[in-house]
Amino acid sequence: METVMEYLRSFGAIGLFIHALIDAVIFPIPAFFLQVSLSALNPENALWLAALGYAGCLIGTPIGYALGRTSGNLILNRFMKKKWLDSSTALFQRHGETAILIGSFTPIPFKLFTIMSGFMQYPLWKLLAYAAIGRGAKFFIVGILFYMYGRAAEHMVDGMLGMILLAVGLLFCTVLLLIRWFRKRKKLERTAVPVKE
Repeated sequence: METVMEYLRSFGAIGLFIHALIDAVIFPIPAFFLQVSLSALNPENALWLAALGYAGCLIGTPIGYALGRTSGNLILNRFMKKKWLDSSTALFQRHGETAILIGSFTPIPFKLFTIMSGFMQYPLWKLLAYAAIGRGAKFFIVGILFYMYGRAAEHMVDGMLGMILLAVGLLFCTVLLLIRWFRKRKKLERTAVPVKE
């Protein structure tokens, strides 16, 4: 894996684009690590790197989804124990949107969410929408930190980025759940039949 990482690093920004694309499909190491190392080398290009990584991830997302749709059962059974697969499938059925959104912010390889979405036949447009929000925030928070603070941002990323991303992810999920709750409540109010005395 280190050899592959070095090879991708040698291509610079294009290497990050390719890494982000295959991160959403099959590669086990998140593109985040290559983004950080390339941004530390050239902080003035950090926003450009974030944009390329983001584009690669969005292009790779439907490919990972298609892989999950066609071979998800085979792939997931190979890499996960049956009890883990059953519990994650049940969890994904109940909280798919929240899982994708939080997963977009975490260092967990994004391919798990794209493949699981395809396997569960989760709507592709929803996967792309939540990936666009979560992955965009993740790539651009790193990019902005490096662009503003230069190489000093590497310590910030190492120390605080996980907590920042988790907090932003939880905030997005809270807003999403509140919107769903208000919509459900309005729908119940509209369908409620007044009781005759």
